[in-house]
Amino acid sequence: YSSDLRKENLAAMLSLYDETGYSQIMVEPVPQAKVSSYGIVDLNGQGLEPGESVPLSAIVEKPDVEDAPSNFAVVGRYVLSPHTWGWLKRTPLGAGDEIQLTDAIGLLMREYQVNAFHMTGKSHDCGSKMGYMAANVEYASRHPELGSRFNAFLKEYVKTL
Repeated sequence: YSSDLRKENLAAMLSLYDETGYSQIMVEPVPQAKVSSYGIVDLNGQGLEPGESVPLSAIVEKPDVEDAPSNFAVVGRYVLSPHTWGWLKRTPLGAGDEIQLTDAIGLLMREYQVNAFHMTGKSHDCGSKMGYMAANVEYASRHPELGSRFNAFLKEYVKTL
C-alpha cells in the first residue's frame, strides 16, 4: 500500500499544523522488541489509527524495552513550530553526546502541545542497510517508466540464487 502524497502523511500534517498550530510528529508502530532502536512517543494510552493525530505527553529517545511508553516510533517526518529552534539551542547533549531533537521536542512540550501523527502506507527503516535496499527495490518495482523492466530483471535474477 502506498500513500497519496498529495493529501496524506506530510501533506496531512501540514494541514493539521495550519488548522491547529500544533507541531506534528509522524509515528508508526514497531515491534515492542525493537523500541530501543527508535524515539518512542507516549500517547497516554490513547489509540491512534493511520491518518489520525493525537496529543503526546512525552517522547523518549531509544528507551529500554521495558521502559518504553508505547510502541509508536518516530519515523523522521516533522512539522514543527518555530519555537522548536529556541529549545534546540538550549538542549543539553543527550544520547551519544549529541543534541537530540527528541530532547528539544520534550522541552517544547512544556509550553506547547505537540501531536503524534500516525502515518499511512508503508515505510522502510532507511537507517539500516537492509531497509534502505528494500525501499529501493520496492520503489524501482513501482516506477512508472522502469518498473516493468526492473521486475522482469528481478524475476530472472532470483532464478540465479
